[in-house]
Amino acid sequence: MAPDNSTLPAPLTRSLPLAFTSGAAIGALGGMIGLGGAEFRLPLLIGLFGFAALSAVILNKAMSLVVVLVALPARLATVPLAELAAHWTVAVNLLAGSLLGAWAGASWAVRMRTATLYRVLAALMVLMAGALVLTHTTAVGSLALSGAALAVTGVVAGFGIGVVAAIMGVAGGELLIPAIVLLYGVDIKAAGSLSLVVSLPTMLVAFARYSRDGSFAVLRANLRFTLIMVAGSIAGALLGGLLLGVIPDIVLVPVLAAVLLISAVRMARHT
Repeated sequence: MAPDNSTLPAPLTRSLPLAFTSGAAIGALGGMIGLGGAEFRLPLLIGLFGFAALSAVILNKAMSLVVVLVALPARLATVPLAELAAHWTVAVNLLAGSLLGAWAGASWAVRMRTATLYRVLAALMVLMAGALVLTHTTAVGSLALSGAALAVTGVVAGFGIGVVAAIMGVAGGELLIPAIVLLYGVDIKAAGSLSLVVSLPTMLVAFARYSRDGSFAVLRANLRFTLIMVAGSIAGALLGGLLLGVIPDIVLVPVLAAVLLISAVRMARHT
């Protein structure tokens, strides 16, 4: 089922300067807390630019994929490839679940009624707000699991994260990073890079599933808009990285969580 764009304004009516500016603002906010900001971009695509739910998810996924492709090489300068390779079992364990979850999540998204998808997105935004607050205000320890228990838990966690990432069109770092720290005891810096390693193939699987239903029509129709907003997101993320720590997390995180909660309420009421 292809996204229903019949009620949307023509792509050219969407302001390209506004797309760049809003993308930059989202990228900067995400960069200041070490995330890509896709969870904040989704409500803008729906509320500000007037995309239908599924169209917004697919556009968000495309933009998130480009941001991850840019961020991964940059992260290698901070966390060398050799250090990541030492944690290859972590990536494999999570991918065993996240690849299946991404396929399942994308399958459910394209089959949902539009009203249902809005409500699901609203619930997931509440989840993201909770994860954001938990990750940045609480010291995440390790569950000290091992053997089969760790492997099964990793697959289950990966599946859930893959579902959420596919339905929201995000990379999933908001959930992957705390999961990697909590389950495997990896330090937060390496966990950030590992999350990108897991996110990339997971996003590609979701894209493959979306493409089966002609869902990419929205990308072709809004290619310039997408590229401009991606450029803004990347520029903003670089700026946000430089501003990291300028605004204390104790101030920034509650504000961003409130933004997600307000967006969730608006999404739930969307018709």
